[in-house]
Amino acid sequence: MDDPSNLSTATLAEQVINDDATAFAVLMKRYHTFVYGICFAILKHRQDAEDATQETFSRVLRYLHRWDPRRPFEPWLATVAGNRSRTHLARRRSHSPLSDSIEPQSTAMTEALAASAIAEEIRLALRALPTRQRTAFELFHDCELSYDEIARQMDCPVGTAKTLVHRARKQMVSALRDRDVLQSSQRRAS
Repeated sequence: MDDPSNLSTATLAEQVINDDATAFAVLMKRYHTFVYGICFAILKHRQDAEDATQETFSRVLRYLHRWDPRRPFEPWLATVAGNRSRTHLARRRSHSPLSDSIEPQSTAMTEALAASAIAEEIRLALRALPTRQRTAFELFHDCELSYDEIARQMDCPVGTAKTLVHRARKQMVSALRDRDVLQSSQRRAS
């Protein structure tokens, strides 16, 4: 029998769906740091991020059959982690004590919050893209696939893959300008 840690994510997922606890443990170990990083970036609190990470893997176990193994696993997993973190954040806000202690913010903390806000704006702009453009964009930027690999993955010509990525970028920049995330001075790039 092959070492489970050497199996592809798609093979592990298939084994998890067939109730293989070892495969799920390998999948969790493989993606724990990835998921925790997303949760911590959103929640900014170690314990909350750990809780959201556990909730993410619980959801993955329950809904893994919905993941399409022909598509990259990481964007799907990142979406689950982001949703769990935002749910956790909403719960935390609705149950916050009346006497919250206010901690002074450092420059690094302020910059991290700004980066988090920009990241959320980018996620919103990305979600607004047509499906094929969003997929091509994620494959290029998140999965770091070449245009040839994107074309194969999406079953389209290379030129179409390039066009989809280009149009996605253009629409995202436009959306970010419309929401004043990018300044109008940045428009004069042409």
